[in-house]
Parts: sequence; C-alpha cells; structure tokens
Amino acid sequence: MASPSKPSSPFGCFVISITLVHFIASIMSLGTCQSLVEESSTSDDTTTKAFFIFGDSTVDSGNNNYIDTVPENRANYKPYGQNGYFKEPTGRFSDGRVIVDFIGEYEKLPLVPAFLQPNADYTNGVNFASGGAGVLAETNQGVVIDLPTQLRNFEEVRVSLSEKLGEKKAKELISEAIYFISIGSNDYMGGYLGNPKMQESYNPEQYVGMVIGNLTQAIQVLYEKGARKFGFLSLSPLGCLPALRALNSKSDKGGCFEAASALAQAHNHALSSVLKSLEQILEGFKYSNSNFYDWLQERISNPTNHGFKDGINACCGSGPYGGVFSCGGTKEVEDYELCENVGDYVWWDSFHPTEKIHEQFAKTLWNGPYSSVRPYNLKRLFSNIKVIKAHTIADVVDRRETGGEGIFH
Repeated sequence: MASPSKPSSPFGCFVISITLVHFIASIMSLGTCQSLVEESSTSDDTTTKAFFIFGDSTVDSGNNNYIDTVPENRANYKPYGQNGYFKEPTGRFSDGRVIVDFIGEYEKLPLVPAFLQPNADYTNGVNFASGGAGVLAETNQGVVIDLPTQLRNFEEVRVSLSEKLGEKKAKELISEAIYFISIGSNDYMGGYLGNPKMQESYNPEQYVGMVIGNLTQAIQVLYEKGARKFGFLSLSPLGCLPALRALNSKSDKGGCFEAASALAQAHNHALSSVLKSLEQILEGFKYSNSNFYDWLQERISNPTNHGFKDGINACCGSGPYGGVFSCGGTKEVEDYELCENVGDYVWWDSFHPTEKIHEQFAKTLWNGPYSSVRPYNLKRLFSNIKVIKAHTIADVVDRRETGGEGIFH
C-alpha cells in the first residue's frame, strides 16, 4: 500500500503539530467568539444559490451508480429508497432521502444532482460524494471517488460554470455557495481499524493527525478556488453502528466498539480546533459545525425520547444487531431481514441511519440555535447574514454561564 498522502504547504507540518493547533485554537477562542446578534443581511436575491457536497455514503446521491465498484458501495437496488419519495432506488444509502436533500429543500433549491448523473445541470450545485470514500486517497482505493478526486471534479464544474455564466457571475456563485463536507468514517473503520499495516505504521494520534491534515488541505484548496462558506457533518459514534457493535467482543452485552468511537471523537475534537483556527487565518472563512456524535448517541441511548423504538438494531440486515451488511441481498451474504416499520429505527442498515434521522439532524443544522450548531447555522450561511464579533472574554464566559455550551464540549 502506498503511504497515505501527507499534507502540503502551508499545513505540511500538521501531523507533528496537531497539539500546537489545539493550543492556538484554545487561545483564540478566549479572545473572540461569534455573537448571536445579527448585524444585517447582505443577501442578494439576484445571486444564484448553490450547494456543493463532498463526502461519503452519508451524503452520496448516486455517484457510485456510475463507477466500477464493489456491491458494498452501491445502493441502487431495493429495499434502498423503499419509502417511495423517489420512484426507484437512487443510490442513496437510506430508505429515502439523506441529510443534504433536506437542506437543499429548506433553501428551496432544485434537487442537487450527482456529479456523474448524465446531463446534470450544475447551476444550483453538485453532489460529488461517493459511498466508501475517505479523506485519504488510500482508503478503499480504486473502488470509490476519493476526496482528492472529488476536488478535481469540482474544478471541472467551476470551469464549466464560468463558460456557462460568464466569469463574473460564476465567481459570485462560487463565493456565495455552501460547501458541505461529510467524510472521515471510512478512513477510521476500514482504513485504520481494518488495516493492520496502517496500525503498525501509525498510532491513533498520528493517524488522526494525518486525516485531519489532509482534510485541512482540502478545505484550503476549496478556499483558494473561491469557496468561503462551509458546512460540516462531524463523525458519529462509529463503534455503535450495528456493524461495529457486532464486532465488539462484548457485543453479547450490547456494548459499542469503543476503539472506533474514540477515533471519531478525536477526529471531531481536532476538526473543531482547526476550524476555529482557519476562521482566524482565512479572510471571509465562515462555517457551520455541530456535535453529531453526542446528538446521535442520545438517540441511540434514549430512542423513545425522540420518536424511535430501537436505537441499536438495523432495520435491514442480518446477524447480531443486523450488523452483517447484507441488506438487499447483493453482497457475499445474501440473506437479510427487513423490519416492518422503518420509522421505529435509528439505523436503516448495518452502517447507515434512516431517513428519519437524516431529517431530524438536517433541521438542527438548518436553523438550530447557537447551543446546537455554531458559529452559524446553515440558514444563516445561505442568507449571508453578518454576525458581530464578541470582543471580550466576558462575552464568552457569560455564554458559558448561561448554558450556551449546549451539545458542544
């Protein structure tokens, strides 16, 4: 296996300086913090709104339908998409829609097409995501569209928009668009925990640093091409996915695979620190981030409090917890079971949540309060509302004393 991609300038030393980034970010967070006060709206109704999506199966809308890949990376067959919102399975790893479909709907955008969809109109955005993809090119190499390739595909779209709309309008569209990134799980599950050679080469802290370094570089590439507004779906408690719960030696007690969850938490904490730093370093950089880990863990642990009955087992699959990834019968294990009422379940298949979870969290990302999504929610980013900066440590302290930490830690 080739050595994983090392981040290049100006973040080339990231792997060995991740602790320093945490320190810088913590100092900066004391000096300034986004206020909830809205100064003014600079939204221009004549500017075309666009939504560009990068990631893995959490947001893939069908790109893997058009590539040569393995059955585990496809979802264009029944019972995927069974709830009837789409006439037939689309390649989404869900019983229906995924989170970015709802966000686009809230912004009143047309359905954002997959990049590889024939004759797609890219004017209102494109979905570049690919099921199984990772931040690192080496993750599931050869059977997915990895993040570096997704970035190259974006450049192709950017050039196409310039030719179609003209340079000026294309630049406006690019700068006002939202860039949504949901990726990283596969780097840790298959790329690290499922790869003994990688574990021999890198300890967990080094590996997380490498993934975050490459993700930081990807953000910078988009920024240099004109992107300014970003949304992020942080990683879920990976060890509690039915597939990984079934791999846990304590699975008979219903326990999660803690090593996987620990990697997800480390990734989320590092990304949060990097985003705070980038906000200070890159002029005009704005972002929306949230704690998907704790949000989903709450629904896994207390499903009945949120309209579910089962937070542990997959609706579609086989084996313990439905953790054998057999949904649809196209993989090595062909037998699978399908639940009667998918609305009762947090998990759709062995790795992916139900449409109901996607919709609930989309609402949080869209217009959730500062305590749940920060420093902006996606509605604010789309409307381009300016926010006044808090100038004193007292503002930060006051927010914490009034319970403003919310689901963030």
